[in-house]
Amino acid sequence: QVQLVESGGGLVQPGGSLRLSCAASGFALDDYAIGWFRQAPGKEREEVSCSSLGNPYYADSVKGRFTFSRDNPTNTVYLQMNSLKPEDTAVYYCAADPYLWGSCTVNGFGSWGQGTQVTVSS
Repeated sequence: QVQLVESGGGLVQPGGSLRLSCAASGFALDDYAIGWFRQAPGKEREEVSCSSLGNPYYADSVKGRFTFSRDNPTNTVYLQMNSLKPEDTAVYYCAADPYLWGSCTVNGFGSWGQGTQVTVSS
């Protein structure tokens, strides 16, 4: 059974940093595509970063500020978020899917974590 548990969210001032973690169980990380998504109040869930084959994909809004990484031995995925802005405030979700050739879209992922809140505010 695929399980994903996010952690690391919190309140941070603009310009600050956070590192989100996603602990995966029930599957091997290197066999799955993994994605980070976020949903702000009143908005649709959107992609942040995804990784399957090759280099990670980043949404334009986070490119150069966020870094996706995965630690296969511990089955953990990370999202390092630097230079945070108020518009980065959202619930952040980790997602996984065994199809490695899909696009970084909400519909492309079948398993989801419960989310972790990130609030960027002074």
